[in-house]
Amino acid sequence: MAEHPVDLETWPRTPQFRWFRSFEKPHYAVTVRMDATHLMKVRKAAGHSLFRASLHAIGCGLHGVPELNMRFRGDSVVRHDRVMLSTPVPRPDGGFNFSYVPFDPDFARFDAGAEAAIDEARNRATLAGNAEGMDGVAYMSCLPWLDFTALDNALPHADDCIPRVAWGKIVPEGTGWRMAMGIQVHHALVDGEHLGGFFEGVQTALDAG
Repeated sequence: MAEHPVDLETWPRTPQFRWFRSFEKPHYAVTVRMDATHLMKVRKAAGHSLFRASLHAIGCGLHGVPELNMRFRGDSVVRHDRVMLSTPVPRPDGGFNFSYVPFDPDFARFDAGAEAAIDEARNRATLAGNAEGMDGVAYMSCLPWLDFTALDNALPHADDCIPRVAWGKIVPEGTGWRMAMGIQVHHALVDGEHLGGFFEGVQTALDAG
């Protein structure tokens, strides 16, 4: 996973970056309702994991917007080509461990890699939290018990610029299905326009296959 420095002298968002870096609470979150009809009627019918298919769609949305793969380190900014998708995995004895799923735009390859990474995390003896502070990652959470309308996340400090994505219970609506999805980002790197691109990319991936 290569990373590239962002030239702050030519980057159009440098004024916004410097402005929001000074905020005490620079994060914001948006929740929308995604159309999960294709996911339920096609992916599920084909025997695919709804969890892994949703995870892949989120990865497509993240990787379709360069700003969602940018991270700042002090006053410098880098852009990752690819980020890992980290999600909690329930353990057989209770609690959870963190998995780190490599993203691949090809669904079949992603699905195989995700299944292996999730199985490894499920049977691991350690939590494997991101103690080393790697930033080539995005954090995922699935809340299949809740059809939520808003969501907030635990954040260690104001300089945490790693996106958090959560999705909820799939519920029937008319002749189709819907599910809530929320994303929390750092405003120094990500604006509302970028989130529009993210949700559009996720929906396109949910409707594919």
